[in-house]
Amino acid sequence: MTTATLPARGRAAPRQRWSRDEWIARAMMLGAMALLLTFLIAPLFSILVNAVLDKEGNFAGLAHFSAYFETPSLLRAAFNSVWVALAVVLVSVPTAFVCAYALTRTSLPGPFKATVRLIALIPLLAPSLLSAISFVQWFGNQGVLKFLLGDFSIYGAPGIILAEVYNTFPHALMILVTALSLADGRLYEAATALRTPPWRQFLTITLPSSKYGLISACTVVFTYVVSDFGAPKVIGGNFNVLSVDVYKQVVGQLNFSMGAVVGMLLLVPSIVSFAIDYTVRRKIKAQLTARSVPFTPKPRRVADALLALFCVGVCCMLLATIGMALYTSVIKLWPYNLTFTLDHYRFALFESDMADAYTNSLKVAFVTAVLGSVIVFLGAYVIEKTRNLGWMRNVMHLMAVLSMAVPGLVLGLGYVMFFNHPANPLNFLYNTMAILVISMVIHYYTSSHLTAVTALQQIDNEFEAVSASLKVPFFKTFLRVTVPVCLPAILEIGRYFFVVSMASLSAAIFLYTPETILASVAIMHLDQAGDVGPAAALASLIVVTSVVVSVLYSLATRVLLARTQAWRHLRRG
Repeated sequence: MTTATLPARGRAAPRQRWSRDEWIARAMMLGAMALLLTFLIAPLFSILVNAVLDKEGNFAGLAHFSAYFETPSLLRAAFNSVWVALAVVLVSVPTAFVCAYALTRTSLPGPFKATVRLIALIPLLAPSLLSAISFVQWFGNQGVLKFLLGDFSIYGAPGIILAEVYNTFPHALMILVTALSLADGRLYEAATALRTPPWRQFLTITLPSSKYGLISACTVVFTYVVSDFGAPKVIGGNFNVLSVDVYKQVVGQLNFSMGAVVGMLLLVPSIVSFAIDYTVRRKIKAQLTARSVPFTPKPRRVADALLALFCVGVCCMLLATIGMALYTSVIKLWPYNLTFTLDHYRFALFESDMADAYTNSLKVAFVTAVLGSVIVFLGAYVIEKTRNLGWMRNVMHLMAVLSMAVPGLVLGLGYVMFFNHPANPLNFLYNTMAILVISMVIHYYTSSHLTAVTALQQIDNEFEAVSASLKVPFFKTFLRVTVPVCLPAILEIGRYFFVVSMASLSAAIFLYTPETILASVAIMHLDQAGDVGPAAALASLIVVTSVVVSVLYSLATRVLLARTQAWRHLRRG
């Protein structure tokens, strides 16, 4: 029997040759993987290495960890971080749940719900220090409402909890609104037909169906509080937490080994929370089936009125917090001279040593928005639209979502240890604006990556298959089909990068120089120097800038999308 007559299954399968487009796609994938390996994995590995080395660079094993746990003051910081985070979860998540319930399960007017959503998202535009500064003005030693506290002090754990509840509320609200929106109306119709009272429907249907959302909100809030640095630094007083411990060990004592140990400890709760959140998010997707029907809330006068009143109260407190910061920024000196003035803005922007901070933040935010959108979308495109990637796709996706589990302080500390090493060929990036931009892109990579992946999954892979069969270069399909279709998601990613970069402090606190100082860092220094007015002015300016950019974004995208997304509104004949 000749070779030609051998059965097909007995022959060696011919080796598949990659096309030029596939070679380019794999090169792009390797580039994205190299980026995350260099700027995410390598810095984390540097922290691990420094945690087991002494000051002379000799292997010390777990000696630093033992020293940490044998030091009562340091061990207390870890305990404080955990219980404060749990306290914030117990306040922030239930509050957000009630507001989310009012927004999704009541017949309140649409304009009212839209207004509540808008006010609730304002804390996302502000640096975490703003809430701490505001609560000091409200309840501090010279605060407006100090008399309500008597001998009780706002400085320490109470102030941190208040500030972090303000900072985390919108994060929890967005998750819970999504969870409560996934409701199958058939369950409630059946319960009503069986004359099940509303409170029992809530306990047996609403809570069980939203349990994954509640777990996810708890883990996100817990992680945020444990890793936040701004609020504890401003209002924490002598109450020590892990995030402040890292700063003291590295900046105050130049003890990089112990700082690395604290960084590793700070990473543990974040990774655990991330693992729980990731598992929960995968289960949320399966709650609705093809037979589900939308839930339509029925009017309930008393319940709706109470929920509306609760939302109004929450919105008033949110507005009071940011309103106090704005008020502090336009008066001479609280509480001695309440004369209106713009001197604090003039000092913060032109006369102080940190006058360039606001301009630097604008530059970093703009470059991060542009560069981050391009990198994230290209990386997500290669993952979703390239065939036969095998293990590369899984590894890339894992690294893309891993950045969510890395606190900004830990990432910044890793950059110091990795890029500041003289033997590192990338040492030239250290002390530059470029490393600040890169840290912002990596730190907020995950959320943007998931947004891009979600948008790309809505496009049928037949577009790429047809283009390949017609021998159309993939970049033409990318520019003419993929980008226009995904333009709303790309613009949203850019806006997100800009807003978070303007307010971010954690990673930047280790990476700035006098020439590259950012507004968020300048706020902390101004507050430490007793210049509360200029600090409030700079914080308010960040909020106003983010609001203006968001409004311009909405107006610009409305015009742009009307031209590029007209196909979405075409009527079928």
